[in-house]
Amino acid sequence: MKILIIEDDGDASAYLARALREAGHNPDEAADGETGHEMARSADYDVLIVDRMLPRKDGLSVISELRAEGDETPVLILSALGQVDDRVKGLRSGGDDYLTKPYAFSELLARIEILARRRKPEETETLLTVGDLKLDRLSREVSRSGQKILLQPREFRLLEYLMRNAGKVVTRTMLLEEVWDYHFDPQTNVIDVHISRLRGKIDKDFGEPMLHTIRGAGYMLRAEALV
Repeated sequence: MKILIIEDDGDASAYLARALREAGHNPDEAADGETGHEMARSADYDVLIVDRMLPRKDGLSVISELRAEGDETPVLILSALGQVDDRVKGLRSGGDDYLTKPYAFSELLARIEILARRRKPEETETLLTVGDLKLDRLSREVSRSGQKILLQPREFRLLEYLMRNAGKVVTRTMLLEEVWDYHFDPQTNVIDVHISRLRGKIDKDFGEPMLHTIRGAGYMLRAEALV
């Protein structure tokens, strides 16, 4: 997705942009409301992430002006202002969703993906397929090349998340938050252990490996070999 981040905190904006790129998206950054408004008008973005308190033009003004101009790009308001009245004002200004700081990146990622689907509604997938690897969310069955693979509940959840993000780098932080619901580093090798077990089940007895470690970044599931 092409995403515009309108955030005046340079460190916060750079962190979010880096995390979005790791997740396979294409973020742009604007450090003030006026610049953000102009960038939003001049390019076709899938989602806007807008802070409320911005120099030159506040975030709610940016959103309301874009709406008045007929711009219906989905907007996630990201702000330290988290009272009920603050959220109501944000939504009434034209925001589609509101997330308060501090936030979990996995939640932000899920929210912007939901917002992006507003433009392209899709049926909920029950069967995930990557190459010859298949996962059925309803029957909880997994197979590769027609051969059934038995997974423990956590392994199934891990594989499902990797398949939903096939071809993208999935960071350790994303896995901790999404698969284990940890919003802190448990200082254990829990991810390494489960990745190793999962790799042994979906790759060991088959030809081309699909689960790859991306050194210094995380993991990637893909049908094609890494170059």
